Amino acid sequence: MIECLTDSRNRAASEVRVAVTRNGGSMADPGSVSYMFNRKGVVLVNKVAGVTEDRILEVVLDAGCEEVNDLGDSFEIVSEPSDLVAVRTALQGAGIDYESADTSFLPSLSVPLDAETATKVFNLIDAIEELDDVQNVYGNFDVSDEVMASLDQ
Repeated sequence: MIECLTDSRNRAASEVRVAVTRNGGSMADPGSVSYMFNRKGVVLVNKVAGVTEDRILEVVLDAGCEEVNDLGDSFEIVSEPSDLVAVRTALQGAGIDYESADTSFLPSLSVPLDAETATKVFNLIDAIEELDDVQNVYGNFDVSDEVMASLDQ
């Protein structure tokens, strides 16, 4: 899903369509994939001494937190967009610094990708993100650590 901010809807749509087509993709009608995404509040907290998943859950559970995910180097706190400020405030009140807090579209179902498909998808995303009018690109794909390691080589 692609979010654009533009003063010319036709120009933005045309540029995105060209970028997608040139990179092996195809465009769907506006809004046709939105059912696969849910708008959520997402807060990222870096892993530092004294900040554990249990501690974060203890602090933000009453503030509207839906889940806490361990991303390796950081924790991802997911909430409803309307609870984002309460989650941030709870973290600040507990003395836990957060890296970012924003609303985002999270996929309701993820599709695993192999190395070849992942390369094509990353090239497509790079081409789309280079466009001036594109603000955000959201995807419902999942790339395993093994595939990412093979792509890095």
